[in-house]
Amino acid sequence: MLKKLSAVLLGLLMSATVLAADLPYDEKADAPAEVAAAFAKAQATNRKVLLVFGANWCPDCRELDKAMHGQSAALIDAKFVVVKVDIGRFDKNMAISNAYGTPTKKGIPAAVMVATDNRVLYATKGGELADARTMGENGIYDFFSKAIAANQ
Repeated sequence: MLKKLSAVLLGLLMSATVLAADLPYDEKADAPAEVAAAFAKAQATNRKVLLVFGANWCPDCRELDKAMHGQSAALIDAKFVVVKVDIGRFDKNMAISNAYGTPTKKGIPAAVMVATDNRVLYATKGGELADARTMGENGIYDFFSKAIAANQ
C-alpha cells in the first residue's frame, strides 16, 4: 500500500513539474526590465514590440501562447519582439497595463502592439483575445494578420 501511494505521489509530482514547464508566464520575471529590453532589441532589429498580458491560471492565455508558437509564430516573430507580462490575479504589473491604455480591463489575454518610440499602434481594449480557446489557432492567426495589416 505504501509503495502504491508513493508511486501515485511521484506521478503527481512529475505531472506538476511537466505542467509547470509548459506555463507561458514567468511569475518571477522583472516585467519592467523585460519590457525595456524588448524595446532595445526591437530598435536594433527594426521590429515593433508586442506586449501580451496574461496569467498561467488563465486557459485562454495558455491557448493564445500555444497559437503564437504555432501557425502565428512566423508572422509575429517577423514583426515583433514579444514580451509576456504576468498580471497574476490582476494584482501584478498592472502599471504596465495601465501605461498602455489598460487593455486588460475587459479580460485576458490582452495584447498591445507598440512602435519603438513607445507609441501604441493597437491594443485589445474590448477583450478581443479573451476567448482564445474558441478562436482556435486559425482565428488567432487571422486576428494578428488583420491587426498587423491595419497598423503597419
